[in-house]
Amino acid sequence: TRFKLSKDPHFVDKLRDVVGLYLNPPEKAVVFCVDDKSGIQALDRTRPVLPLRPRIPERQTHDYIRHGTTCLYAALRLLDGTVFGTCRPKRDTKEFVRFLDGVEQATAADQAIHVILDNLSTHKSPPVHAWLAAHPRVTFHFIPTSSSWLNLVERWFREITRQRIRRGTFRSVPALIAAIEDYLRHYNT
Repeated sequence: TRFKLSKDPHFVDKLRDVVGLYLNPPEKAVVFCVDDKSGIQALDRTRPVLPLRPRIPERQTHDYIRHGTTCLYAALRLLDGTVFGTCRPKRDTKEFVRFLDGVEQATAADQAIHVILDNLSTHKSPPVHAWLAAHPRVTFHFIPTSSSWLNLVERWFREITRQRIRRGTFRSVPALIAAIEDYLRHYNT
């Protein structure tokens, strides 16, 4: 494993801000770790997966057929680890704002919302700034550049990829989305 050191000139301040939210979240507030996993491919293997047998691991062909992609937007609630997630056809500002609307609507009206996220241009675009101005209970906290490890939702993305997506066989994008939604239901239960 390699580690990339952040060259963010405000690294320490941003690190303290985010870790401070993790260790001591504000009262009457909810903290979400937010990001998107784009380009999730609906891959169908050219041959059936061969099941696990004594002394022989499960096997699958390396050949596949692509059926399209989806983008998973996810918000991991720090308090209890619940993940609010939705699949969208693409990653752009419009879809991100729609996702933020969903997170905001799913949060009790008397709670402030703190969002930890990375420095993707989609997260800092003028429509997002306008959305923030119209939703004063929401505050963004940006992690330092090259520090995705600081955003806890990245760990959750690793788990859904390892447990459900990577070795899956999906004959269509709707089948892939159904598998992701099923994983979300089971995870949150």
